[in-house]
Amino acid sequence: MNLQSKRILLTGAAGGIGRQLCTLFAAHNARLCLVDRDQQAVESVGRDMSSETLAIAADITNADDRAAVIVKMEQAFGGIDILINLAGILDFKRFQDSDPATIQRILQVNVEAPMQLIRAVLPKLTAQGSGRIVNIGSMFGSIGFPGFAVYSASKFALRGFSQALRRELTGTGVGVTYISPRAVKTPLNPEVVYLMAERGMMRMDDAQWVAAEIVHAIEKEKNEAYLGFPEKLFARINAILPGVVDQGIAKQVPEILAFAQRNR
Repeated sequence: MNLQSKRILLTGAAGGIGRQLCTLFAAHNARLCLVDRDQQAVESVGRDMSSETLAIAADITNADDRAAVIVKMEQAFGGIDILINLAGILDFKRFQDSDPATIQRILQVNVEAPMQLIRAVLPKLTAQGSGRIVNIGSMFGSIGFPGFAVYSASKFALRGFSQALRRELTGTGVGVTYISPRAVKTPLNPEVVYLMAERGMMRMDDAQWVAAEIVHAIEKEKNEAYLGFPEKLFARINAILPGVVDQGIAKQVPEILAFAQRNR
């Protein structure tokens, strides 16, 4: 897929990966509709871009905000070619310590909002017979990980939805790409996650590298892209022999949950 002058809607644009993606897309002279809850941050990102940019502060879990984003993008660019659902939140703690409101919010941001945005733009994409939907998931959408039960559930859901929708759209000219990064060094993570990484309990990638891999996957029109070794191997093993992964994680569970309780 040639990204030159493409009309791209990106949620979570002011985050670590989002900023890097914006820079890469701007190098292709893409027309960018950048969406984030943080008005000051998203406007700052927009000002830094060399290509035509529309920066919008919006809560993607709010139906009126989503509708307003679509209208503004239509007015500015006349349509859409690529939707990237990057916005996401997580909560690292034991499930029994999870707050009900936080559970609901994670599912709204990570699953429902992307689905609703896709539903809103899909008629336009199918009518023009081209376009791509990109859902940013997580390796925890393939490997259920202690302390991230709700986050894992949301990404498992997004992965399954992406697969089903991709198959549903066969022959329409509209593709669906699911991206599965491992842990990424962004402000999304609480401090204890970085402490776990320092103990060698998880590997983390730079946002710049992850953004470049996302762009590559879009250009190559990949159905799925799993980023980071050996995690992408573990994801395959977990799908076939989950008991093997159970055994590998079991010895780490007490320490993982100790970190999780520090995040209460």
